[in-house]
Amino acid sequence: VQLQASGGGSVQAGDSLKLSCAASGRGRTVKDYAMGWFRQTPGQGRQFVASIKWDGRTTYIDYVDPVEGRFTISGDNAKNMVYLQMNALKPEDTAVYFCAAAEKPLTHNVAQSYTYWGQGTQVTVSS
Repeated sequence: VQLQASGGGSVQAGDSLKLSCAASGRGRTVKDYAMGWFRQTPGQGRQFVASIKWDGRTTYIDYVDPVEGRFTISGDNAKNMVYLQMNALKPEDTAVYFCAAAEKPLTHNVAQSYTYWGQGTQVTVSS
């Protein structure tokens, strides 16, 4: 699967951004994967932000603690898209954000579990 992330930008603290991740290829949809958002700052590895996984009628969602209550991950299977709505942005949210897909992740909140990655999109939050 190919992933294309978009929606980053430069905003002020307290503003909102919505990141999008378009999936394509292999005749599969986002619901066939566990989908994750990660972020990376200079000199650091990719850190887990949020994940979503569909299992029949159940959707599993998880967030890293610093974004809980401010960020919302969602997916649209018909459009083959995954989104990350980011509200009440803080300067510490500044990073390059990546979307990723995993077929059978052992652990959903570690980058090593994900096989497919999109290019990053820069999010810069000024105080």
